[in-house]
Amino acid sequence: MKQYLLSTTLSFITMFSQAQSHLPYYEVPDFPGSYNAGTVSARMIDGLGFRFYWATDSVSLDDLKYKPSEEARTFLETVEHIYGMSKLVVNATKGAINTNEKENLSFDKMRNQTLENLKEASDVLKTSDDLAIMTIKYQGKERLVEYPFWLHLNGPISDCIWHTGQLVSMRRASGNPISDKPSFFTGKVKR
Repeated sequence: MKQYLLSTTLSFITMFSQAQSHLPYYEVPDFPGSYNAGTVSARMIDGLGFRFYWATDSVSLDDLKYKPSEEARTFLETVEHIYGMSKLVVNATKGAINTNEKENLSFDKMRNQTLENLKEASDVLKTSDDLAIMTIKYQGKERLVEYPFWLHLNGPISDCIWHTGQLVSMRRASGNPISDKPSFFTGKVKR
């Protein structure tokens, strides 16, 4: 009976791990064959996606509730913030307008959708030759406001990288550090 339970548990863990590896950014995709504004921007997003994938992989309930100080965001609130910025980035690549609508998503849904948003934005950027049309658009109360693509680089993309680093630090502090299998230099996972 013990052998059966152990075998069943290991099978479940293997299936779960394999399902997780099918999410975008288990590894960084191969790099494009040329350098241009779109491919370089896409590669920044790919690096972010890889880091976010591993910073949010195998988290516990204690990790989600952890916050380094009373004034700080929790791990889960930080993931929610990154998710919101991932929507800004993908919406710009689709020409969509951002609103302030709040969503009530589970951690898993936010994590998965963040990774999907980053992948979709990267895929569009890799084939784009005009980033000037990819503006950040907000619908205000009285008018539509647009910001140039440049602000993606020092705004949402850089901010997501910053906050992903915070997730890594929070996991260390909560006693559940990220896996040592990903190589953040190569973007591949050690086997």
